[in-house]
Amino acid sequence: MNIIIPMAGMGKRMRPHTLTIPKPLIRIAGKPIVQRLAEGIVNVAAHQVDEIAYIIGDFGKEVEDELLKIAEDLGAKGSIYYQTEALGTAHAINCAADALKGNVIVAFADTLFDANFQLDLEKDGIIWTHKVEDPSAFGVVKKNSEGIITDFIEKPKEFVSDEAIIGIYYFKDGENLQRELQYLMDNNVVKGGEYQLTDALENMKLKGLKFYSGQVNEWLDCGNKDATVYTNNRILELNGIEKLISESVKTTNSLIIEPCFIGDNVTITNSIIGPHVSIGAGTIVNNSIIKNSIIQTNCNIDGAALNESMIGNYVHYKGNTRSVSMGDFTTLS
Repeated sequence: MNIIIPMAGMGKRMRPHTLTIPKPLIRIAGKPIVQRLAEGIVNVAAHQVDEIAYIIGDFGKEVEDELLKIAEDLGAKGSIYYQTEALGTAHAINCAADALKGNVIVAFADTLFDANFQLDLEKDGIIWTHKVEDPSAFGVVKKNSEGIITDFIEKPKEFVSDEAIIGIYYFKDGENLQRELQYLMDNNVVKGGEYQLTDALENMKLKGLKFYSGQVNEWLDCGNKDATVYTNNRILELNGIEKLISESVKTTNSLIIEPCFIGDNVTITNSIIGPHVSIGAGTIVNNSIIKNSIIQTNCNIDGAALNESMIGNYVHYKGNTRSVSMGDFTTLS
């Protein structure tokens, strides 16, 4: 089985955090978003993953090496493909045409999930879905009495279904998917100037392939600062396996209210941390109260009262009560 992860987007809704790092490599509870995504898929698949193929932009060697290491740690070969133009979801996936072989899972790298279903590899296709209150903002699926998807509807104005597509798909035959994607390119089948995966899905359905939905318990978005902070909270709450507080953390006259992630060599003095706080390695916190926030690595936080905040790497922040969103290498005092 191969996993295909398109992640070439610029992450504009997550600026300033994505000015220095691709959005899928922003850390949630100590791990990059894309790593948590890949781990979740491997757990649901319950089968050997042979290759994890990443479709990226010009992110640089350091990012590519980190992505390859994530695949290696999951027992898979990592591979890098490039999308140089933003031409839609179908185009992005087809950039990794060589990896579209056999059983394939396609997962867009801006979403996390909690699920306990096990993948049935004998089905033609499975589309991850989640019930939402307002389906008009999403692409949704409509099913018949046998649970087979009959329609894909993009942002329905009238209610047809509340099962939203979360951006993760299983295909039994990766080569067949690639042929359908290539058909869109060769025949210039575009909507809004882009090649869309839903057009390929519709063509496959019309040719007799049967798609089913795999409902997840929770769908966690990482599209903007507030959503990412909330996702961090939920990941901390759902975690039952990982060791979240490093043994090298040094605390003086401080209280940690779990759940929290606190990385290696963090120093906390005269402070209250938590609940729902992630603090990256090498950060120093003094005289502060922090809750419901993400602070990345090698920061210096002094005299702050932070809530619903997201702070990047190498940030110096002194003395204020507020909700903030600060990118890497920033100083505010």
